[in-house]
Amino acid sequence: MRVYVALVGCTCLLGLTAACSGGFGVMVLGGAPDTRQADVQAVKDLEAAWLNDAALKDPARFASYYAEDALALSPNAPLVAGKNKIQAGLTSLMADPNFALTFHSTRVEASQGGDMVYAIGAYSRTVSDPKSRQPVTDRGNYLTVWKKQADGNWKVVTDMDNSELPAAGAAH
Repeated sequence: MRVYVALVGCTCLLGLTAACSGGFGVMVLGGAPDTRQADVQAVKDLEAAWLNDAALKDPARFASYYAEDALALSPNAPLVAGKNKIQAGLTSLMADPNFALTFHSTRVEASQGGDMVYAIGAYSRTVSDPKSRQPVTDRGNYLTVWKKQADGNWKVVTDMDNSELPAAGAAH
């Protein structure tokens, strides 16, 4: 009997040890699997595709990464609400012959609940100067919030950039 009790006790302890070390899959509160690593990788993959699509200068394709109710926040510009309005703004921006955009995330984190991911990174955007029509490059940082949609796809719900260039007329 003692051997049986000891064997059952060791088996339980071994199972508890494996569960705590992730041997049986990491679980989060509520018993759901922890998908954070997969969610982060999914968003990194989407960002890579999004960057490639930026080079195509296709506003509809670029805007396809946004949720219908997305918000875009840019320096010295009003808030743009909605995928269609964001696409409309991209249409004139991407028509600029000097338009170029690159970006790369430096930090991507997922919520424990598996429905939100944020990415922080750096960008470089070139457009034509309105007066001289010469290319002007802006560099800065961005924050993009991705939300898992009902269909399981990730879409951008908030996109914000912060230029490192001094604002026109700012006191130095």
